Amino acid sequence: SRQRFCLDGLLSIQSPIQGDIIALKGLGGYQLICDARNETTLLKLRERKNRETKPLALMVANRKSAEHIVEMSEEAQILLESVARPIVLLRKKANSLLDTAQIAPGLNHLGIMLPYTPLHYLLFNAFVGNANGSDWLDEFQAMILVVTSANLGGNPLIIEDDNAELELKTIADKIVSYNRQIITREDDAVVRVIHGAPMFIRRSRGFVPTPIQLPCAIPPTLAVGGHLKNTFCVTRGDEAFVSQHIGSLNNKATIDFFHESLNHLLNFLDVQPERIAHDLHPDFYTTRFAQHYGIPAFAIQHHHAHLASVAAEHGIQERVLGLALDGYGYGSNGDAWGGELLLLEKASFEWLGSFYPLMQPGGEIAAREPWRMAASVLHRLGRGNEIGKRFSNCTQAPLIHHLLDKKINSPNTSSCGRLFDAASALLGVQLMSHYEGHAAMRLESLVTQLQIVPNGWRIKDHHFDMLPTLEVLSELDDCIAGANLFHGTLIAGLTTWVKEISRVREIDMIVLSGGCFLNQIVAEGLINALSESGIKAYLPRMLPPNDGGISLGQAWITGIL
Repeated sequence: SRQRFCLDGLLSIQSPIQGDIIALKGLGGYQLICDARNETTLLKLRERKNRETKPLALMVANRKSAEHIVEMSEEAQILLESVARPIVLLRKKANSLLDTAQIAPGLNHLGIMLPYTPLHYLLFNAFVGNANGSDWLDEFQAMILVVTSANLGGNPLIIEDDNAELELKTIADKIVSYNRQIITREDDAVVRVIHGAPMFIRRSRGFVPTPIQLPCAIPPTLAVGGHLKNTFCVTRGDEAFVSQHIGSLNNKATIDFFHESLNHLLNFLDVQPERIAHDLHPDFYTTRFAQHYGIPAFAIQHHHAHLASVAAEHGIQERVLGLALDGYGYGSNGDAWGGELLLLEKASFEWLGSFYPLMQPGGEIAAREPWRMAASVLHRLGRGNEIGKRFSNCTQAPLIHHLLDKKINSPNTSSCGRLFDAASALLGVQLMSHYEGHAAMRLESLVTQLQIVPNGWRIKDHHFDMLPTLEVLSELDDCIAGANLFHGTLIAGLTTWVKEISRVREIDMIVLSGGCFLNQIVAEGLINALSESGIKAYLPRMLPPNDGGISLGQAWITGIL
């Protein structure tokens, strides 16, 4: 039977060893904890949490324990053992004794963290038999825990005890609580090392509300971010305070969390905003909120905000090139953008070019069904008659050819994210995405050695076109070779594109942002190639390159208008 425990009973609980899932009240919200080596329990957790394949984070007792399952660089070790205690994304060891098939299906990296509250240490101490002293903290410990947020899909973290009792009864076998109130809910921060330095995937607990230094003071500004991976930003003088990860504003609970956190931060900073910035998209909740806030509101194009965020962080105030690679942003012309080359100057930008647009059959659903983008590529290659047979397991495949022929519900997109989806599906790696970036992450995990398709791209009329490479991929049976060719050719093609624009515009700096730069291979490969050509590339370091970072860019642009 399901039980609720108070802190006094924690030392006697070894439920994860017994195969139970326990809900533990943590620092910024409840967490679900179970034994990472128990496949039956992992399947139970995924079923109860409705989390089919999305990777799960692991907690181990110390660095020595982590080194048995993942590769560890010096930079990663510093991050892992830092006071902030983030989840660090690390490459799993080939000879690891841990079966990761149910932890991070199809991926070659694992999210690892160390204990960061006394409760976590009490748990690990219980697993070693309630040892006296602290020697056990420096010794290898075999226990590996899955530690994931205790919330219902799409909702924010649970922080109230009564809500935990109500909402977690169908997920957790036991609930461990205590009488300390959680004031501010915060997810675990997630980072990975890219080009020798940390890059945030999610900036939250341990790093918020540390301010980001702006190049100069600006008027008190509130920027409300985007719709997905929402954060907001409040400025005070020459400091910018970016909120913890809020999440996707798809439901009332997350919208309430947005307001709760915004009110808390404004009160904490004692700031009264004079300007408010929002995304250009007319239908976002944040857009409507900003337009009715009662102070001057400014609409900022999505990718302009992405790139301005990096410029603001690095103190760049001169003209600079910017390359934004992501899944979706509302373009200045109303189209779906996502692979854009811009020129930034003060508070304005000039569009210089984009990825060659592909039709996106079914609209937004294509982001969840990568096979649709592969079908779009085949159609563009004049091989639309192959779609039905090639994707016969996808129920609507026979209809897509006609949809594309007649351009029905098939808007154009210049998205780099959708290009990754197309490549992944053409190679048979991932036809359906179970979480954001699924297809691209699996494709990245297959890369062994970069290769380049000769003449694998075209640059014409302000467009960068990877169709020649996609045609090669469509004929391959070897998905590893395909992943090597796609990544290698993308890096080489982007380098050529940027070098030419850099020469014409006489600018030797570029800022890089957008969720696709969480791909370590693309980010490092492009930075190294540009550096060899004398072009200095800047990545975001204080904020994620994904939509969790755009609120800073919105605030900076609005503040210097």
